[in-house]
Amino acid sequence: MEVLDGQGLIKAIDYAAAYLEMNKEEVNKLNVFPVPDGDTGTNMSLTIHSAARSARSVDERTVSAVAKSISSGALMGARGNSGVILSQLLRGFYEGCKERKTLSVSQLAVCMKSSADMAYKAVIKPTEGTILTVAREMATFATSNFEKYQQVDAFLEKIVQAGEEALERTPEMLPVLKEAGVVDAGGKGLIYIYKGFLAALRGEVLEQKDIQGAEKDVKKALKSADAADIRFLYCTEAMIQGDAGKAPTLRTKLLPMGDSMVVVGDEDIIKVHIHTNEPGKVLSQCLTYGELLDIKIENMKLQHENTMVHEESYKKQKPEKRSKYAFVAVAAGEGIEQIFRDIGVQNIIKGGQTMNPSTQDFLDEIESINADVIYLLPNNKNIILAANQAKEVSAEHIEVIPTKTIPQGISAVLAFSEESDVKENMDTFAHAIEKVKTGQVTFSVRDTTIDKKTIKKGNIIGINDRQGIIAVSNSTEKAALELLAGMVDEETELIYVYYGEDTSQKEAQKLHKKLEKIYSDQDVVLQYGGQRLYYYIISVE
Repeated sequence: MEVLDGQGLIKAIDYAAAYLEMNKEEVNKLNVFPVPDGDTGTNMSLTIHSAARSARSVDERTVSAVAKSISSGALMGARGNSGVILSQLLRGFYEGCKERKTLSVSQLAVCMKSSADMAYKAVIKPTEGTILTVAREMATFATSNFEKYQQVDAFLEKIVQAGEEALERTPEMLPVLKEAGVVDAGGKGLIYIYKGFLAALRGEVLEQKDIQGAEKDVKKALKSADAADIRFLYCTEAMIQGDAGKAPTLRTKLLPMGDSMVVVGDEDIIKVHIHTNEPGKVLSQCLTYGELLDIKIENMKLQHENTMVHEESYKKQKPEKRSKYAFVAVAAGEGIEQIFRDIGVQNIIKGGQTMNPSTQDFLDEIESINADVIYLLPNNKNIILAANQAKEVSAEHIEVIPTKTIPQGISAVLAFSEESDVKENMDTFAHAIEKVKTGQVTFSVRDTTIDKKTIKKGNIIGINDRQGIIAVSNSTEKAALELLAGMVDEETELIYVYYGEDTSQKEAQKLHKKLEKIYSDQDVVLQYGGQRLYYYIISVE
């Protein structure tokens, strides 16, 4: 193949997307930290599938038109830092082939150089030993050797080889990769993309079922998993005519049956609210304390699905009344979402550790808001680039508050002042974020060594957002205690503990009591977060 045309480029991006999707779990496992939410492969796969879908819709089949559509699709579908960088690589590729109907070997070299240059410009502080290095080394080989080749496929084969060699060197450039015994995940994802590209150029047969299967897997990943966040299916409420003084005893009896529980006594009435999977048992227990006056049981999953249908129908409609400001927060977990709503954040994008929202997700949410200023809270370091990209694309006045954790996001919102202007509030947000230390307790997904700590698969690990992994244990409680010991100092006033969906209320309350004894000079607050994979998210202020 001496030239690549637009139709060939569409096939190439389809193959690239399928190759990465089929190998994304290998890329996900290359996280430096052995945490269970490795998502580099997922983010890159979702991003390039968005690019591939966009390419298929193009009427004009020149290389330039197809590359432009690929760039646009990747921009809107970009998820996570790796996805945003990939979108910039594809944008640069387009810039290198503007006005081109086909690509020759020399023109492909120009595109590779333009691709790498654009990605480097998009990152404020480029780090070597990452996807950027792999892209640059491939471009350097291309621009230095294109005169030796006539066939585009033979040329690309050597470019990919140069990329693989660069990938193998990434641990020598980034000590954390070397210590963890992995190559860069983003660089590995890029190699799979170009291997798919090469397979298409060579005319290799990738079964249509493989392409369709990859697309199906992507659609499955994109489906909201919010309903799965609902651990307890039935919202159960009852009013009991009986001795209000027995409310504390009833509360203790109901505690193992669910969460979000409220049991209060008022004169001769006991009011009960609980989320449970056993409403019958709850009501039977209530009956032992008096006569049931009123009962309400709602299926929260069904209620959630109906709400999602309603929101889907009306999500593009803006409120008629314009507000001075609005907040958009990224959050995952029923409890975390409710906390944001309770402090005045009405616009929630569901996502976080296991599913980073795309640039398009931010734009869709922005589209539904009518406000003078819209503040975006990414609440995850891997989502900030997508939020900034949405800011660049949107015509609205957008401010991105660079929150890297959920506690930072909560603290920023609480510090907001309606009387202050945008600049003053942005300064206030920065100060509030700086005062918050965040800890997370999760489990290791592989054997590794980090900061001279030997970690085995299945170990419970405590991660401090400022120091990395500081606790390794076989107990979630011990890991949480060790983690906090390294976070609390003489200036600490508040400790918030948000427990996740895999931590029982009983477990969390046991930890809470211990923390209250240890840190008697601080206020220790326990709240249900409902986050996945992380047993505890801890905020120290």
